[in-house]
Amino acid sequence: MKYLVTGTAGFIGMYVAEQLLQQGHEVVGLDNMNSYYDPVLKEYRLARLTPHASFRFVKMNLADRKGMAGLFAAEKFQRVIHLAAQAGVRYSLQAPFEYVDSNLVGMMTILEGCRHHQVEHLVYASSSSVYGMNDKIPFSEDDQVDNPVSLYAATKKANELMAHSYAHLYGIPVTGLRFFTVYGPAGRPDMAPWLFTDAILKGEPINVFNHGKMQRDFTYIGDIVEGVLRIQDVIPTGQRPYALFNIGNNQPIPLARFIQAIETATGKDAKKTMLDMQPGDVERTYADTSRLETVVGYKPQMEIEEGMDRFVRWFKEYKGL
Repeated sequence: MKYLVTGTAGFIGMYVAEQLLQQGHEVVGLDNMNSYYDPVLKEYRLARLTPHASFRFVKMNLADRKGMAGLFAAEKFQRVIHLAAQAGVRYSLQAPFEYVDSNLVGMMTILEGCRHHQVEHLVYASSSSVYGMNDKIPFSEDDQVDNPVSLYAATKKANELMAHSYAHLYGIPVTGLRFFTVYGPAGRPDMAPWLFTDAILKGEPINVFNHGKMQRDFTYIGDIVEGVLRIQDVIPTGQRPYALFNIGNNQPIPLARFIQAIETATGKDAKKTMLDMQPGDVERTYADTSRLETVVGYKPQMEIEEGMDRFVRWFKEYKGL
């Protein structure tokens, strides 16, 4: 089968593309290789994909309407897994138009490509950030999510609405996936696993926001990829072929346990700088994954201690430590 996977130089995109290639599919990978974080890491990820004969890389910005239309017309993709986006809650406070271009215009070019070229299933990345300061736990796909606390979250909620409208208007089978704090080897350097591991290994203090009163539904990359690959085979049907799923660990981890896992993996104690909550952040994420389990028969398995041990071992190798 022929796939378009966007964000293939990104964290989740690289692993999804890699698994599809190992299963014998043809993958066209797309990424704009921007400098939101060090492009060297993106090149490292891409280098894992380029040896595959069935992989081709296209460097393009999602907001390039003409380029994206031409790509869809030329390639005739059967399925699309859209993972590219301008990531990061805090960066959206500094560079809001990056999010508009990548996450809103970019989603539009994907939807239009699928609409005009009979793509049989579009799977796209949403985010747990859409739940905002939701007090009801665990977070369910049926919860009201009309109160985002960051522009990033607002763009992801907008993506869900855009996808729903295209499923309704044009009968395009679309599935949205709300990811919950994905981590693992080759993960993003702007996220806590990398930032904390790097600082602890250097003997530098880590910034602990909300004075440590935080919980995250950390979900290991292998569990995320398994969920994505299973769900892309479940194509929505009916008058409005649209589906939406949480993909999380269904086990919120207190920040103290997360830090302890890194301390154990590195063999070093963390020096902590306690700080207030940052704008746009939320205190807790917790996924209700029962819908996903019912549909694909899978629940994430990885415990934070084992997952962070794998990350730390990869991090040391990547950094040559």
